[in-house]
Amino acid sequence: MGRMFRTLSVIVSLLAMADAAELQLSFASYNIRYPAHEDTDWRSWPKRLHRLVATVRRMNPDVMGVQEAMHAQVADMRLSLPDYDFYGYGRDDGKTRGEYSGVFYRRDRFIRDPDDAGQFWLSATPEVPGSKTWGNEIPRITTWIHLRDRATQRGFTVYNAHWDHRHQGSRVEAAFLIAKRIDARKHTADPVVLLGDFNATEGNNAVDYLAGRTNKWPNALFDPYHSLHGDVQARRTLHFWQNNKDGWAKVDHILVSKPARALRAEIVYAAAGEKPASDHYPVTTTILWP
Repeated sequence: MGRMFRTLSVIVSLLAMADAAELQLSFASYNIRYPAHEDTDWRSWPKRLHRLVATVRRMNPDVMGVQEAMHAQVADMRLSLPDYDFYGYGRDDGKTRGEYSGVFYRRDRFIRDPDDAGQFWLSATPEVPGSKTWGNEIPRITTWIHLRDRATQRGFTVYNAHWDHRHQGSRVEAAFLIAKRIDARKHTADPVVLLGDFNATEGNNAVDYLAGRTNKWPNALFDPYHSLHGDVQARRTLHFWQNNKDGWAKVDHILVSKPARALRAEIVYAAAGEKPASDHYPVTTTILWP
């Protein structure tokens, strides 16, 4: 009996230590640009894949969400990034058709909960593959997974979203739906990261709703980039292949649940003399959850 109590005591102590452990993570969000027919020469996917992989290696994220990734692009990235696992599906049919908004994560660091992962459509019928009901002409999606850090045993849920590029009403409804899904997540005690291409900048009411700048969502998230670089004017991520960092067009975001401390946040520009690997610059952040 005494041995049993000692064993239980050790287990409780280990769980308490894991619960108290700080969790430092690096995240990235990268719209990799689908392989458009008009993208030729250095813009073509075969010629920019190596630049994209080099950019990922430069960021060295623990978790990365990608947008506009077609099935063949996902396959190429998985072969090129063997130290990462991947979760996600195509937006057209919930299988392999259409763009993915999937999540890469370090296979040696995290365990994925197979019962807490999926994809929902940003529409009034979020479980219906390919659905679009809010004025957007193409399907828009959010993918989520729950990961557990092997070292600390702390878990967190990742949401990767791609909002509509034309219809503001769709973006607003997407923000409301994502907030509701976050509030109703399975592991409510674990923190959250929401990342993706919102096709909207800071100051847009859909973005500000999620980032707590409207004081309407009680569980609003924290914006590491804005907290560290609020005065920076050159914050463009969508550059339309121009490799131009000037302007306010930061449409790619990483938001995390509170309390969190931002250790680093940046827009990752192409190296001097190098052509960009996408028409978006990726964004990355390192945060500490106490």
